[in-house]
Amino acid sequence: MHIDRQALPGPGKSFFAWPAVLIAVYLPPVFVGAFLMFWSEMLIGKMVLPLLGGAPMVWTTCMVFFQALLLAGYAYAHWTMRLGPRAQAMLYLALISLSLPFLPVGADATRLPPVDADPRPWLAGWPFLVLAAAGPMLQAWFARTRHPDAVNPYFLYVASNAGSLIGLLAFPALAEPQLTLMQQSGVWSWAYAAFAGLIVLAAFVTPAARAAQAAAPASAVAGDQEADAPPAARPTGRDRARWVLLAFAPSSLFLGLTSLIATDIAAVPLIWMLPLSAYLITFMIAFARRPLIPHWAALILQPAAALPPLFIWFWDLGAPTYLTLFLHFAAFFMTALVCHGELARTKPAAGHLTDFYLCLSLGGALGGMFNSLVAPLIFTRVFEYPLVLGLALLLRPPAAQGSAEARRLDFLAPACWFGILLCALVLYREEIIPHETEVIASLSMLMGLLCIPAQQRTLRFALMAGGLVFANFVVPADKEEVVYTSRNFFGVLRVVDDEDDKARYLYHGTTRHGAQHTDRRRLMPISYYPDDGPVGQIFRLPGIDRRDAAIAAVGLGTGTIACHARRRQRLTFYEIDPAVKRVATDASLFTFLRDCPARSTIVLGDGRLMLAQAPAGSFDLILLDAFSSDAIPVHLLTREAVTLYRTRLKDGGILLVHISNRYLDLTRVLAPLAADAGLAAYVRDYEPPSTDKVSDAISNAHWVVIVPEGSARGIIEADTSWSRLEASPDMPVWTDSFSNLLGIIR
Repeated sequence: MHIDRQALPGPGKSFFAWPAVLIAVYLPPVFVGAFLMFWSEMLIGKMVLPLLGGAPMVWTTCMVFFQALLLAGYAYAHWTMRLGPRAQAMLYLALISLSLPFLPVGADATRLPPVDADPRPWLAGWPFLVLAAAGPMLQAWFARTRHPDAVNPYFLYVASNAGSLIGLLAFPALAEPQLTLMQQSGVWSWAYAAFAGLIVLAAFVTPAARAAQAAAPASAVAGDQEADAPPAARPTGRDRARWVLLAFAPSSLFLGLTSLIATDIAAVPLIWMLPLSAYLITFMIAFARRPLIPHWAALILQPAAALPPLFIWFWDLGAPTYLTLFLHFAAFFMTALVCHGELARTKPAAGHLTDFYLCLSLGGALGGMFNSLVAPLIFTRVFEYPLVLGLALLLRPPAAQGSAEARRLDFLAPACWFGILLCALVLYREEIIPHETEVIASLSMLMGLLCIPAQQRTLRFALMAGGLVFANFVVPADKEEVVYTSRNFFGVLRVVDDEDDKARYLYHGTTRHGAQHTDRRRLMPISYYPDDGPVGQIFRLPGIDRRDAAIAAVGLGTGTIACHARRRQRLTFYEIDPAVKRVATDASLFTFLRDCPARSTIVLGDGRLMLAQAPAGSFDLILLDAFSSDAIPVHLLTREAVTLYRTRLKDGGILLVHISNRYLDLTRVLAPLAADAGLAAYVRDYEPPSTDKVSDAISNAHWVVIVPEGSARGIIEADTSWSRLEASPDMPVWTDSFSNLLGIIR
């Protein structure tokens, strides 16, 4: 029922009855709380990385832990609603007081948990729990006022997602380039204190507003739905289950899309921000009073957006990166928008909004756990992404019941479609269907037209789309000879044979991490490590060529480095991924470690943490050859890390850093690090000779050597293939408390 805004009490009757005042009281803490939540997630995740290492438990634990806290916060808001606004406010203020000893937010070595302890209680849980509970609780308080919009307080949810989006974008763009982590922690803590003040104001205003408006003349609230309308129907179990699924699908999809991009498309720095930003934006659009894209339009556009990436998956096409990214993002965006639009369409009355938000947070948490904990254990590829995309298509609004014949066709048509797909893949593998992009694109468009009549039948269309996914697993389209594949929390490893190169390659996603010839040249170092490249040259330096030299390599790969070392030299590999160790030590895959002369030892664990356990002055040479996605992990390139390397090197020892990657200019980081440590840094950009018969198996390689004063430095300076790195005056030294990834993107 419409409420006449002019009928509300004017300023002469009650200050707290003014609608503008109530908006000014409730909207800021909702926005600020969401902003601080996203900021704290990224801030704490980055703080713990050098303390706990680059193990999967760091990012996985952080993500799952914060999603669990979000669920706990929403559950707290829901279960305390029965207390009434005044009692709930007092309890919440007590919770804020309990969180104050955890400020400043963050993690440092003095609070490092024992090695055998669960790190989750050590993370900043209390402040995050307070922030997580704020959004639904404040919306519930607002719904209990007699503001004209109290019957539909979901506009505050739009403000919450806007705060989350700005917090997400502000961290790498504004906070990280300007402030150290400790400075950010201080600013965050002051902002949290301001948030607490806003909550105190809201807790004071809520009962005052209700009292003021209760005292208003009856005509002032003639249309008050809380007073006149019958109680809203309680959500059913079916409603709750559907809300959970509608929240689960987009949460899983944005994580799956992020993994797919990093694994199979392009390991672009900060690319994960795009799916997460789109995820938040779809919430804002769906719950807006006047959606930028109406729900009916999203339902029409979703099938057309979802099919192209599924056809790319079906044919296993190597489409251009920009086109592949665009198609996947379009499919994700429209699918998330449909799911969130369905949530907005079926949202309950304001009296049950905390129940609704509890279901949303449960679905989001389940989506995160499925992708982070379950999928790596049961899938060897990023199969969860197309699988959940098919699930999301099942969540479209159900079509009319239809005739018995229509219901039979819901299963018969997908079965016939699946047979067509299998025949097409067989013809494609046998090259009866040409592999030209134009032919495949045209054929895909024709096949897509067969799906158009099914779009009005939710089950039929979802099963036909799912057929595109499963057919590729029945008859793989790619004829590439994959001899080994595995997946864990670090990603997907593949070992691939190439008959043309007579070589076997190890890939982590799209990034090559090593190679070995399969013929008589099998002990020839190739890939990034040829004899005439930077690694071969450093191993021939007088201080490293000794028989008793000790060498540490952070990053194992295929173990190629072992064939540069001499007999009786001690070579210690530090490798974080157990799957890489299994591959490198399996002589049926790679034989460098078995057949090369060095005495090799493999230490599992984060390279920086494991090196810290080695005695001081242990090594003549330390090689940093570790890669996270497409580049070296940040916590291995800080002042504290370089200090550790220097203490573990002997006098005159050498640090050699592999910086080959597609997107980051790491020389801008290493030059100031070397200067800060009083050392000299030189870079060599190696390209295999064009006349080399094995050049296809040898990659361009870029290495930086960091050396002290001494003979090795003189030899390097005399070689014109090495260029001296000079620190840029506008490039600060990276530390465990400061780094700026945006500043080094090419």
